[in-house]
Amino acid sequence: MTAPTDLERARFNMIEQQIRPWDVLDHDVLALLQTVRREDFVPLAHKGLAFMDMMIPLAVHAEEALRKGWCMLEPKQEARMLQDVAPKAHEKVLEVGAGSGYMAALLASQAQRVITMEIVPELAQLARENLQRAGFSNVEVRQADGAKGLAAEGPFDVIVLSGSVQEVPQALLSQLKVGGRLGAIVGNEPVMRATFITRTGEASYTTTQPWDTLAPRLANFPEASRFHF
Repeated sequence: MTAPTDLERARFNMIEQQIRPWDVLDHDVLALLQTVRREDFVPLAHKGLAFMDMMIPLAVHAEEALRKGWCMLEPKQEARMLQDVAPKAHEKVLEVGAGSGYMAALLASQAQRVITMEIVPELAQLARENLQRAGFSNVEVRQADGAKGLAAEGPFDVIVLSGSVQEVPQALLSQLKVGGRLGAIVGNEPVMRATFITRTGEASYTTTQPWDTLAPRLANFPEASRFHF
C-alpha cells in the first residue's frame, strides 16, 4: 500500500478538520473535494496555502489582493455553499465572481452547465486557464460585470455569488427558475449571513440564513447608506 503524499495528507486534513466540522456532511461534496484539486487553482506564489483555513490572495501582492477582494474564499465556505445550493446534473448555474475558477469547477462537477462571470480581466483569464487545464468543458468564463446577472442566458436553476453583498438585487432573483436557488453571503462586518433564497412562484420566494461568516465584497453591487440623519 502506497503511503499518502504530503498533498494528499494536507487535503485529507482540510476535509476532516475544517470542512466536516462546518456541517458539510454530503458524501458527494466530500468526494468532490478529494478529486477537484484545489492546489491547481491557487497561484504559484501561494501554492503552500492551498489547504489552509484562510482566504487565498489571487495576486503576487497579497495585501493588495485581499484589500480588493481578489481572493479564493475559505475552503469551508466554498464547500458549505456547494452543499447548500445542491446543484443537480441537469441544472444550469450562474456564478458571479469567478476568482481562480475553483468554485466554478466544483459547481460544474455537479451541474450540466456553468457560466461564471468575473469583472477583473486578469482573474477572468486566470479562471479560464485553470478550468481548461483541469479539463472542464461545461464551464464558460465571461469577463463582465455580474452585478445584474445574465438575463439573456437565464433563467437559471442555481445562482451563486462568490463574495458578499449588502443585499441581493431583485434583478438576480428574477433570473431564477421557479424552484431555483440563489446562494450569497449577505450583510456587513462584523457579521454576515449565508443567505439562500428559493423562488417558489412567479413573485414569491423563501429565504433561510443558516450560518454566519465573512467574505470580501463583490464589485458594483448596490450599497445602502449606513448613515441616518
